[in-house]
Amino acid sequence: MLRCMNMTKADLDEAVAQQIVTREQADRLMRLFEERPPRGRFTGLNVAYYFGALIVIGSMGWLMNSGWERFGGWGLFVIASLYAVLFVVAARKLDPTPAGLLVTMAVCMTPLAIYGFERATGIWPATDPGQYRGFFPYIKSSWFFMEAATIVAGLVAVRGQRFPFIVAPIAVALWFMSMDLAALLFNVHYGEKMNDTAVVFGLSMLFVAYLVDHRSREDYAFWLYLFGMTALWSGMTFRNSNSELAKLAYCALNVGFIVLSVLLRRRVFIVYGAVGVNIYLVHLAQEIFKDSMLFPIALTLLGLAVIALAVQYQKRRMLVDAWAQSLIPSWLRDLLPQARISAAR
Repeated sequence: MLRCMNMTKADLDEAVAQQIVTREQADRLMRLFEERPPRGRFTGLNVAYYFGALIVIGSMGWLMNSGWERFGGWGLFVIASLYAVLFVVAARKLDPTPAGLLVTMAVCMTPLAIYGFERATGIWPATDPGQYRGFFPYIKSSWFFMEAATIVAGLVAVRGQRFPFIVAPIAVALWFMSMDLAALLFNVHYGEKMNDTAVVFGLSMLFVAYLVDHRSREDYAFWLYLFGMTALWSGMTFRNSNSELAKLAYCALNVGFIVLSVLLRRRVFIVYGAVGVNIYLVHLAQEIFKDSMLFPIALTLLGLAVIALAVQYQKRRMLVDAWAQSLIPSWLRDLLPQARISAAR
């Protein structure tokens, strides 16, 4: 199975320079790409689809105000359930993208429906958590059933509608669960146990994302990687430690994330890794080298060196990639997602 690629004129020029294709073939390929109808996720039509869906999800989620509480528990349960049913019925008559978004919107009605049921029956995992609008900003153990039900609804939906965005509410619910479960089990809303739980959930979600990655043409792993990394990184970052060795280990882990982004071909790792490295550099600048005039100069030189290396890599990308691939043991290459793509061709 071939994975979709974004080909640019620069890529074709490089292929000509490497004598992989002729100039005539490159020009013909470029004309083919230019004449092909746009199929990317950022076409105006797709942006409109997603923008409309996010407005609906927000209006029945984090943007819902306290006025809706007047409907009572059963009223909220019926309204959310009716929304979900109508979305699913309408999805059966539409093209894949709007249909998938409608099913995603139906899944996003689940926490409101469960909240309404719990509000009506008084059944909570712990104490009454207050109004529904607190579900998104506040960590509370009584949100647990809402998150668990959302995950189940999402798994059912993704089996019936093969649409990657449906994984987004599942990933968000798992991320929230990593915090609310700690509050439920340990009766804490912050501290090391909360961070430990986030790290465990983050690692688990990343492992699931790795298993899912490249198993189909659709990218179901993206949202799991994103929120798994969010949980893991936040759990690591907000740990309290006065040990310089622990802080150095934190920086090393973030450098490891940057390397992992190359191996797994996932930008989310380099984003969090870069932020983590910068957090450590800020610590060095403000605590360790706060009176040093040379430290900013050294960092400037380091940054310029990285850019210079990137420029040289761009010029010799194919040779460097081939050399790097030769350094990776065969057993490790077999574990990487790209290896599964090559094997499936």
